[in-house]
Amino acid sequence: MDSFKEIFENTKTIAVIGAKKDEREYAYKVPIYMQQHYYRIIPVNPKLEGTDLFNEPVSDRVDHVIDPVDMVLIFRRSEFLDEHALEILRMQPIPKYVWFQLGIYNDNAAKLLNEKGIQVIQNRCIMVEHSGIFH
Repeated sequence: MDSFKEIFENTKTIAVIGAKKDEREYAYKVPIYMQQHYYRIIPVNPKLEGTDLFNEPVSDRVDHVIDPVDMVLIFRRSEFLDEHALEILRMQPIPKYVWFQLGIYNDNAAKLLNEKGIQVIQNRCIMVEHSGIFH
């Protein structure tokens, strides 16, 4: 497994499944933190499609994101991850990393992604890991 530092250094664009626009929600706080640390954030949330968030248009599904992404960061309940894994595998090109945010894990979805060469991080807060390395 690459170190988290290597993952962050090899990531420039992050698609965020479950991004929210409520500033009190972690699905807003965490992506905005990453954006403030020079990552491009592409929000994905069907409820917000047609709006802008993090200075980017919101996509309804991750496999509808046109630009290549290095990482998919997920803020959805674990039971939704099998379907999201299938969406991620339809992306062109597929991302290098998929990060299940703290409290989110699904070994089956992780296995599907790993089998296609995608590194999966489960049940970790990307903001905590990033700030622990770069602050």
